[in-house]
Formats: sequence, C-alpha cells, structure tokens
Amino acid sequence: MSNQENAEYAPEHTPRLAWAQHAPEVYKAMVRLDGAARKGLDAKLFELVKIRASQLNHCAYCLDMHTKDALAAGESIARIVQLSAWEESKHFYTEQELAAIELTEAVTVLNGGTSRTKSGGGFVPDEVYERAAKHFDEVQLTQLIASIIVINSWNRFAVTTRMVPGHYTPGQHG
Repeated sequence: MSNQENAEYAPEHTPRLAWAQHAPEVYKAMVRLDGAARKGLDAKLFELVKIRASQLNHCAYCLDMHTKDALAAGESIARIVQLSAWEESKHFYTEQELAAIELTEAVTVLNGGTSRTKSGGGFVPDEVYERAAKHFDEVQLTQLIASIIVINSWNRFAVTTRMVPGHYTPGQHG
C-alpha cells in the first residue's frame, strides 16, 4: 500500500443553502435558459466553455459536473486537462474552439483593459469578439454568448451556496 492509499482525505464541506429547493422556479428557469442557450452548439464545445468559465470562477461543483459531461460527450482527458493552460496548449484545439475559449475568458472576467475606450467601448475587447465572429455565424455566436453567461450564473449560485462536488453523474440534470 502506498502512502496515498493510507491518506485520509479532508471531509466534505456542508452546503450553505439548498437554493434549488428554496427557489424552485428560479432553478427551473435556469435549466430552461441553459437548454435554450446550448441549441445549435457542438456538445464538446459547449462543455469546454463551461469548464473554462468554471475554472476561472473556482467553481468545483461545476467543474465536477462539466468534466464528467465532457467525457460522456466524447471529449478527451488531455484536452480537458490542458484547458487551464490553453494559451500554451493551442495545438490541442481548433481555431473555432480557441476563439470560443478566449471569448469565454473575456466575458467571464470582464476586464478588457484599463480603459473602456481602448477596446471600442466595452469590457470584451473588440479583437476577441471579432475573432469569435469569424468562426461562428450570428446565431451561433449569440448562442455561445448566452452559454457563457448561463454558466457564469450557475457558477455564482454554486460557489455562493457552497454546493458539494463529487456526486454528479453525467446526464443527471438534463
């Protein structure tokens, strides 16, 4: 037996609030919004976006869920692992995926520079938006933006209420 096999893991934390039980209509609306946002997007791309936003937001619950869903959709372990260092691992992804990942970061972090006027008036830099617009038609781009916004909302619910990762089964919520 190795030391790791003898190691005792830290106990799970306790969730702060079962928000879906206390606000079921909000939860149901989020599920509907999530389903509407994913329409027309490739399943693997959709999960990469969700994983990257969840990494940036430090949402362990969503990371657990979306890495499992990505694997179930046929995504490779290598691409999931490399996602946190995508800028140094660009050769793992298509140009379209890179544009989506970069847009995910820009929308999630909303720090497009020190001056709003530098990038044309918004926090998502024009060059990032334009790169995404080259790889997605207007409908797909709208769906992608919606997907990014939805996962950021899910992340905020999960992080704020301290949802516990590790118990999700792929397809469990959809």
